Amino acid sequence: MISLVAQNLSIIFGISTILIATLIILENRNPSRTIAWLMVLVFLPVLGFILYIFFGQNPRKKRKVQQHLQDNEVAELNSVINEQLQMLQNLQGKLDYNITSHKRLVNLVLKNSEAPFTVNNATQILNNGKETFDTILDSIENAKEHLHLEYYIIKPDKIGCKIQQMLIKKAREGLKVRILYDGVGSRHLNSNYLEPLKKAGVEIGVFLPVRFPFLRRKINYRNHRKILIVDGTIGYIGGLNIGDEYLGEGKLGFWRDTHLKIKGESVYFLQRIFLHDWHFATGKKIKANKYFPKLPEYAQQAVQITTSGPDTEWPSIQQSHFSAIVSAREKIFLASPYFVPDESISMSLKTAALSGVDVRLILPNKPDHHLVFWASMSYIPEIIEAGVKVYQYQNGFIHSKILLIDGIMASVGTTNMDMRSFNLNFEVNALIYNSNIAKKLEKSFYSDLQNSKIITYRDCMEKGLITRFKESSARLLSPIL
Repeated sequence: MISLVAQNLSIIFGISTILIATLIILENRNPSRTIAWLMVLVFLPVLGFILYIFFGQNPRKKRKVQQHLQDNEVAELNSVINEQLQMLQNLQGKLDYNITSHKRLVNLVLKNSEAPFTVNNATQILNNGKETFDTILDSIENAKEHLHLEYYIIKPDKIGCKIQQMLIKKAREGLKVRILYDGVGSRHLNSNYLEPLKKAGVEIGVFLPVRFPFLRRKINYRNHRKILIVDGTIGYIGGLNIGDEYLGEGKLGFWRDTHLKIKGESVYFLQRIFLHDWHFATGKKIKANKYFPKLPEYAQQAVQITTSGPDTEWPSIQQSHFSAIVSAREKIFLASPYFVPDESISMSLKTAALSGVDVRLILPNKPDHHLVFWASMSYIPEIIEAGVKVYQYQNGFIHSKILLIDGIMASVGTTNMDMRSFNLNFEVNALIYNSNIAKKLEKSFYSDLQNSKIITYRDCMEKGLITRFKESSARLLSPIL
């Protein structure tokens, strides 16, 4: 009887696997991604079937675009584009370099994520947890009107509780305080942490809560954003979540990350992102001019805030990274905790290196997620062979997510250089067209190089058979990492 049941289950899984393989092929997705999923199904038939059900389906292909532009909206957007491009021409005397050199990138981001560039901005770079949290706590302490926090991870540890107490204090002072956290990333938050906030008047929202994570596909679509808006005039964006490990108090030691504090018009777009996500998570729509106050003059720094996620028509941040990389003429500097690129990003980096562009990539030396780390290492030999210089950070753990182009343009945000960030997570990045900011980030990058060790092609080839097998096996799971 048991053998008959097992036989029937085997037949069902076999038929289902064939059907899923057919669907994968008919989706007309990227060939390398298609082959990767077919390999998973072939070598891990039962596990591969389960993984595809939960993680494999393409959200952009399977759904209708919810916010597809109507004809009148297209005309309105085209009008905005024309105005923005005209503004580019008029601003050249005020900005610190010729922004029209990135006209195509500006235009792309305006179209694929409806993100106009803004000019009245002042940006401060924050290079580690202490610097970032000290600045954030100071901004919270001095807030006058409202505080909006949106984080992938909030932990109820020392820094998490310190921020909790400050938010309770500000709510009791009469400020409107809202916290939006991800249902998986912050799954360890409990009533002991949340109830005191609610009693003080803080509003709490949970992004796609998952009660039975292994039975719900939406475990795959996580809000990976990390933003804070203070009074509609100050915004924070970058790689740091809220937790003691980001202060270097975890098992990985010193935590090297990059965050930005921005004052100015680009904060309007961080605010728009928060209010949109709040409405999605809670069903509550917030409309109030007070969240978009009139701003004083700050500095002439051109910034675009771009987002991407499974709800967007285009993989906006991936496209902006690709466009920026292929536009480079002298140098491309990258730092990312994970490197699991698709064919387009991999090819753009290899092509740039082969054409003489100085391409450098900094990755961690120690993993926080072993499977992703192994998969990342499998991509290194081929890009080194093309001339990309790859380094591993030795002074703790590097979590920065930055892209620097020619010392004049920078992208800083929450997006890792992997397929998950580009296609499955809700992400946000700031594109900064300012050579002063880009050069400051570049200076930090060179400092990180001093604390890093270069990987040679010989290093890759001398790895043991077991290590290479782990890396190659992990690479098969690249579509879901």
